[in-house]
Amino acid sequence: MLKKKKGPWIPFTALSPLSLFPPGFLKTLSSSGEGALLGVGKDAGAPALSSLLLLLQVLGALFLAIGLWAWGEKGVLSNISALTDLGGLDPVWLFVVVGGIMSVLGFAGCIGALRENTFLLKFFSVFLGFIFFLELATGILAFVFKDWIRDQLNLFINNNVKAYRDDIDLQNLIDFAQEYWSCCGARGPNDWNLNIYFNCTDVNPSRERCGVPFSCCVRDPVEDVLNTQCGYDVRLKLELEQQGFIHTKGCVGQFEKWLQDNLIIVAGIFVGIALLQIFGICLAQNLVSDIKAVKANWIKHDDGYRLLK
Repeated sequence: MLKKKKGPWIPFTALSPLSLFPPGFLKTLSSSGEGALLGVGKDAGAPALSSLLLLLQVLGALFLAIGLWAWGEKGVLSNISALTDLGGLDPVWLFVVVGGIMSVLGFAGCIGALRENTFLLKFFSVFLGFIFFLELATGILAFVFKDWIRDQLNLFINNNVKAYRDDIDLQNLIDFAQEYWSCCGARGPNDWNLNIYFNCTDVNPSRERCGVPFSCCVRDPVEDVLNTQCGYDVRLKLELEQQGFIHTKGCVGQFEKWLQDNLIIVAGIFVGIALLQIFGICLAQNLVSDIKAVKANWIKHDDGYRLLK
């Protein structure tokens, strides 16, 4: 059996004030009796990782706070069943889900790096890796099954067209998309027949019957005031006449055209996000390896650790 020299004892109890500090900042004594920092986090890039993850956590908390505030303003928090009553997409979900994921990732990674906790660092790496491969699989499937994705996008937009007046956030999102891409409906203006306020049936008493939302209208650059009634009765006209008043192209086709025109920018954004994810995973795994290497030089006892010499 190897003979071990007695080294200095480092308290490791919950009552010790030193337990409040990250393990990498605990002082050990060198063979000459002088103090030195263990420095695992510094060597493994923990400051860079923790700073990046702190920013991620702050942004996630901000997104989550905005989402919860929006739900509070709409009374959703006092009536949870309203989350399932909406037929379309509630855009607030994007803030809540993205903010929640960013907060969890930022918390696990930041605390794991500062406290040199291998469990939290491994959780961060696995979770981030899962998201990365999910994004990769989504991109590959979208490229291979273009027609299926197009059909699903048409179905998704039409479902939200039906719920246009049911949620103000969804209404604003649809108006923004139609104005930005100069489009109307999923395939064209007639998709608005799916909405109970805009359909052309004889039993529809709405003033918006056979019309479209104002976001479908061709804007007159000389108009200072937005005409929200510009789409009234416009679908009673012939299709050729409609082109002078509203956009007649569908949003799915316009979105595909926009992607093709901005393919390099979109691809650059996704590649940048992927590189950040890979960078975070590599830093976390490198830190885990260094922590294990340093811990191999210590013997754990009931009241602390003893450094092997």
